[in-house]
Amino acid sequence: MRSASPVSVSLVAVATALFATQVSRATPPLVAQDAVPTFAKDVAPILYRNCVSCHRPGGLGPFSLLDYDSVRANVEDVASAVADGYMPPWHADGPRDVFSNDRRLTELEKSVIARWAKGGARPGNLKQLPPRPSFSTGWELGSPDAVVEMAESFTVPASGTVDYQYFEIPTGFTEDKWVTAIEFMPGAREVVHHVLVYAKVPAPSAPAVNTAGAASSGAAPARPAGAPAARPRPLFENKAEYETPPDPPRQPGDKHPPPRQLGQLIGGTAPGTNTMYMPEGTAIRLRAGTVITFQMHYTAHGHEMSDRTKIGFRFAKTPPREEMRMSAFINGQFTLPAGAKDVPVRTELEPTDTVQIHGLLPHTHLRGTRWKYELRMPDGSTRPVLDIPRYDFNWQTYYFFNKPLTIPPGAKLVSTAWYDNSASNKHNPDATKDVRWGDQTWEEMQYTAFLYTVPSRRSR
Repeated sequence: MRSASPVSVSLVAVATALFATQVSRATPPLVAQDAVPTFAKDVAPILYRNCVSCHRPGGLGPFSLLDYDSVRANVEDVASAVADGYMPPWHADGPRDVFSNDRRLTELEKSVIARWAKGGARPGNLKQLPPRPSFSTGWELGSPDAVVEMAESFTVPASGTVDYQYFEIPTGFTEDKWVTAIEFMPGAREVVHHVLVYAKVPAPSAPAVNTAGAASSGAAPARPAGAPAARPRPLFENKAEYETPPDPPRQPGDKHPPPRQLGQLIGGTAPGTNTMYMPEGTAIRLRAGTVITFQMHYTAHGHEMSDRTKIGFRFAKTPPREEMRMSAFINGQFTLPAGAKDVPVRTELEPTDTVQIHGLLPHTHLRGTRWKYELRMPDGSTRPVLDIPRYDFNWQTYYFFNKPLTIPPGAKLVSTAWYDNSASNKHNPDATKDVRWGDQTWEEMQYTAFLYTVPSRRSR
């Protein structure tokens, strides 16, 4: 469970799903433990519930935790990683009942693994192992209802900086689709730092014009089926603050420059995330005629590689109770002074209508060390929402609430990220330079993606 090198840590991080593959509910609950636990009776149920979605044959964990022999061979790493909280990865503090994807082991589970390792890692009766979890060899969500793939491969060089690449793919959907799950499948995970996916419906073509210069029909053209309706009033104050700064000018001859309009953000993956499952009763709408755009951030990894990323969708059979939306709020105007050790950068999300936040994904680069989110109510009272004292760039988490966070008009969700731009930060690319917003990992971001619904704008 603990990797011996940074490369292995990154591989584990990339492999882990945002919402892990659903392990069989048949796994028996943890029962009263013997003085010296055994693998079959006590340890395997813990690992099957919490670890094997990544640590399995075919997964990108450094070793499998499905079989006794493999676990026994790595028992010291398993025990130490569990004892210090390194695995399963979870970087937030607070009560256990707040987030649906909380991966922390209980104190009893940690004790069982520690006593098992100290007691000689006994196998027990392996014929009494709980049912072995099964996994798809391909898609984690099963066979997707639709797959959208880059039309061509992109070659990532062995070294150097790779500008963000943009790939537009028509879906060919002839009717609206409701997405309940999205899975990302990079063709070369080693070089795919992140993928953001946007959806848009192209504007309808202008009506035909006759020789007199008038439209062929005297009536105003009807809105095409599936085209988006008129936009409602802005949902957030200071909308410009929540929009990602524009990409830098592209060089002449760039093969995949950014489209003029990306559309609506509908999903993304970064180290630590992979498959997104929408809460029950919610789904993301993809309109008929949707064009998907992949924003690809590639990072050279020492040897040339070819990537052809694709995403799989699972669709709801009927429209959901509420439409899930995805967006981001940021602070793109900051400077981290050279050598500064603990620099806070803050921004606020202020809705004009009641919104319910279902999940938060904090994102910085190599200098980010911790995050804190607070809800400031109209009466001036403040309460904590999410505290991440150990932010890890190599393992980013979408914190998904068990109960949505309701933000009424007049309230603000305040996010603060702290950065270490000093030489004491072993991950710092260069402590001698001031750092500002930028796409590349040696630059920085203060970025929070969030999933939300609007009760007053329900889908039906």
